[in-house]
Amino acid sequence: MDKYMQLAIDEAKKGLAAGGIPIGSVIIRDGDVLGQGHNQRVQKGDPMAHAEIDCLQNAGRIGTYKGTVLYSTLMPCYLCAGAVVQFGIKKVIVGENTTFDGAQAFMESHGVEVINLQDQTCIDMMTQFIKDKPQLWNEDIGE
Repeated sequence: MDKYMQLAIDEAKKGLAAGGIPIGSVIIRDGDVLGQGHNQRVQKGDPMAHAEIDCLQNAGRIGTYKGTVLYSTLMPCYLCAGAVVQFGIKKVIVGENTTFDGAQAFMESHGVEVINLQDQTCIDMMTQFIKDKPQLWNEDIGE
């Protein structure tokens, strides 16, 4: 297991333990963790508080995103993919897209390299969450 994906999984578990949606994210550069976060839409009552957005906010102003890699336990949605493109993040490593297709094609069309690990831990975590709380999941993805 990639240690940065493991950090993202740990973030997702924090979100789940706090009553939220189990999606986590980490941003790194040259092996250094610049920020990490998890989906906090439920906890904050904020529809924009997705894991990748929380991660980027926690990283703060880092000057340039050149050379950064964003990890996410789930394929980013269009909101989060837009942030990736806007900030010029050129590589995204994803835990899975089995439970949610997300915006892979959008990111790739803007020159972002997307690596999908299809990690079983990430798949199982989201599959169980969607089974347990389908109404909450469907609200988050706009169903």
